[in-house]
Amino acid sequence: MSPEVLQPPVVDTAKTPGRAQTRARAARRRRVLVNAARVVLLVAVLGLWEALSRAKVIDPFNFSMPSKIWDQIHVWVTHGTALGSLGEQIWYTLYEALLGWGLGVVTGVLLGIALGRIRLLAEILGPYIKVLNSIPRIVLAPIFLIWFGLGPSSKVASAVVLVFFPVFFNAFQGAREVDRNLVANARILGASDRRVTLQVVVPSATSWIFTSLHVSFGFALIGAIVGEYIGATKGIGLLVAQSQNTFNAAGVYAAMVILAVVALVAEGLLTFAERRVFRWKPAGSDS
Repeated sequence: MSPEVLQPPVVDTAKTPGRAQTRARAARRRRVLVNAARVVLLVAVLGLWEALSRAKVIDPFNFSMPSKIWDQIHVWVTHGTALGSLGEQIWYTLYEALLGWGLGVVTGVLLGIALGRIRLLAEILGPYIKVLNSIPRIVLAPIFLIWFGLGPSSKVASAVVLVFFPVFFNAFQGAREVDRNLVANARILGASDRRVTLQVVVPSATSWIFTSLHVSFGFALIGAIVGEYIGATKGIGLLVAQSQNTFNAAGVYAAMVILAVVALVAEGLLTFAERRVFRWKPAGSDS
C-alpha cells in the first residue's frame, strides 16, 4: 500500500470574494438602517414636541417649540446677536474650550505618564491629586472669575481643571498597564529610561489617552460655557444667560443646539484622528 499523503485544504477562491462582498453589503444595509432609524426618531421627537406645544399640552412659553428654536437660530445667523455676529460668539467659546482642552490634555498626559512611570512621585503626589479630584470643579468657576476677570482666561482655567483629571487618570493607568515583557526586552536591547518611555510606554498608553480625549472635549466646552454663563463679555454661554434673563426659552434651546453641533463636529474630527492613528487595529476591535 502506498502511504497516505495529506493534501492541504482546497480554498475555493471563487467563494471568498463573494462572502466578502456579502458582508460588505450587509454592513452597508445596517448603516443605512441605523441612520434611517436615527432620523425617524429625531423627527418623531421634534414632531411630538411641536404638536404638544401647539396644543398647549405643555407650556410653549417655558418649553418653546422646535419651529421657534429654528426661527431663533435663523435670526442669529442672518442678523447676528445682541453681542455681535453668531460666528464670533461660536469662535470665542470654541477658542476658550480648545485652549483649555489643549492645556488640560498636555498637562494630564505628561503628569499621568510621569506618575505612572515613577512610583515615588506617585506616592508623594497621589493623595493631593485625589483630594483635588474630589472637589466639585464647577464651583471653581466663580473663583477663577475673581482671579482672572471676565476675559477668556477664567474660562480657559475652568476648562483646564475639567479636562485634566480624566486625561491624567487614563494616562496614568495606561502607563501602569504597559506589558512588562516589552519594557524588559527594550532594556535588554540597551534602551534608556527615556527611550523606554517614548518608544514603549507612550505608544502603549495611546489608546487609553484617546479614550479620554472624546470625553474631555465635552468637559472643555462645559467649562467654557459655565464660565461665560457666570460672567463674560461674549460667547455662547453669555447668550444662554441673556436668553434666560429675558425668558427667551427658544434662545436657550437654540444655544444648546449650536453647542451640540460644535460638539458633534469635534467628536467626528477626534474619531477621524483616532482611526488614522490606529489604522493597524482590526475593524471590529473598537466595538
